Amino acid sequence: MADNSKTEDTASDSVEAAKNASDKKEKLADQVMQNPQVLAALQERLDNTALTPSSYIETLPKAVKRRIDALKQLQVKCAHIEAKFYEEVHDLERKYAALYQPLFDKRREFINGEAEPTDAESEWHSENEEEEKLAGDLKNVVVIEEKAEGEETNVKGIPDFWFTIFRNVDMLSELVQEYDEPILKHLQDIKVKFSEPGQPMSFSLEFHFGPNDYFSNSVLTKTYKMKSEPDKTDPFSFEGPEIVDCEGCTIDWKKGKNVTVKTIKKKQKHKGRGTVRTITKQVPNDSFFNFFSPIKVSGDGESLDEDSEFTLAADFEIGHFFRERIVPRAVLYFTGEAIEDDDNFEEGEEGEEEVRCILYLL
Repeated sequence: MADNSKTEDTASDSVEAAKNASDKKEKLADQVMQNPQVLAALQERLDNTALTPSSYIETLPKAVKRRIDALKQLQVKCAHIEAKFYEEVHDLERKYAALYQPLFDKRREFINGEAEPTDAESEWHSENEEEEKLAGDLKNVVVIEEKAEGEETNVKGIPDFWFTIFRNVDMLSELVQEYDEPILKHLQDIKVKFSEPGQPMSFSLEFHFGPNDYFSNSVLTKTYKMKSEPDKTDPFSFEGPEIVDCEGCTIDWKKGKNVTVKTIKKKQKHKGRGTVRTITKQVPNDSFFNFFSPIKVSGDGESLDEDSEFTLAADFEIGHFFRERIVPRAVLYFTGEAIEDDDNFEEGEEGEEEVRCILYLL
């Protein structure tokens, strides 16, 4: 019993000592904080400290933080309204695509020699009209060369129209191999089709080919699936529709004409007998036509490796470029005028376009 009493007294003394020490610290702190010089020094230190936005928010009273949380709720609602806005923009694009189509159909007819423009339709006053007139007059002086005029009138439409665009645009020319070129010379038209009302947001690219020795398809398609809704885990990252997946098509290659594969020979040595045999196998080959066999986005939540992500992002950007630039302004990419305009963009504007590609990416 005596030992227990001593233990209790010791514990009581420790508690009392700790309390006295705490009281002394509080009194000392009060005395320090009442010192004007100390306060001035603390304030100067705070003023000289660069606060990050997040660290500044942490310093705010709870009541203010509560109001900020309310603002974030409003911001999420704004993001959902913005998503509806882009859905209606998509509907408008579909509506106006129908208005553009008759003009694009006439463009196809002129390109492929299915129709000739009238004098009124072919009248165009260029900035270099005087130079062109002088060059034309000089050409007319050479009578001998005029004999070739009969041959020129036999030229059908605008030869290699789309193929020339592929050559002119760096983003596309990088994909085209030498053995792709004779196939692309059969390309007659490229169309953009938007998803129907009520269907998930998407757009398709249609590549129309004339009869050729390489495949039997008359149309090759590529469909880009889009999403226009804020991410539940990160709603503030929403900046508009983005491409989330794409699907190609099966190309019905004629025998021995598939440029997306190549045949290689490989020697194999038998382990037991030591004999050597030569086998042939097909391996993937670089080609623009791999564009129609894109990497699939995993539906089970598994992430792609870095190379696959880069390839898919580049694919999305190309699809967006066809939709936004190539198809609507084809003649300007054929002549190179649109390319010159693109080169004249300021650096900041190019950055904005890259973002837009990712969003539709767009």
